[in-house]
Amino acid sequence: MGKANETSVRLDRVLLDQIAGRWQLLILEALCDHGRKARFNALKRAIPGISQKTLTQCLRQLERSGLVARRVLTDSPLGVEYSFTPLGDTLEAPVRALYNWTRQYSAAVRTAQEAYDADRSRKDGRSANKTLSRDPLP
Repeated sequence: MGKANETSVRLDRVLLDQIAGRWQLLILEALCDHGRKARFNALKRAIPGISQKTLTQCLRQLERSGLVARRVLTDSPLGVEYSFTPLGDTLEAPVRALYNWTRQYSAAVRTAQEAYDADRSRKDGRSANKTLSRDPLP
């Protein structure tokens, strides 16, 4: 792999982390659900478990990447509104598709994880039993 290609892959990974990180995807989905624009507190209410600090950091990162625009509202009540930029609008379809896939298949993924964990636990138990049976007693 050439140096230019390696740099490109690295930059793509950084961008992917910025739009598909732990909270970013949920923020983008919340914006989709609110008609592509929402006040800060509406976003916070729409994303259970996110702290104000984390939401602020993620929104700043999305704004820096040109995906979200921030607008201070001076009318009553005062506030801040976030909306998709034209570039951010291009993410609506992929974000919705991934979010919908997650909602549709999350139970199947959990079932697969539980089966895997049970199988690993059973295999690990067998290995531990073999090791214990081989150890001489003091």
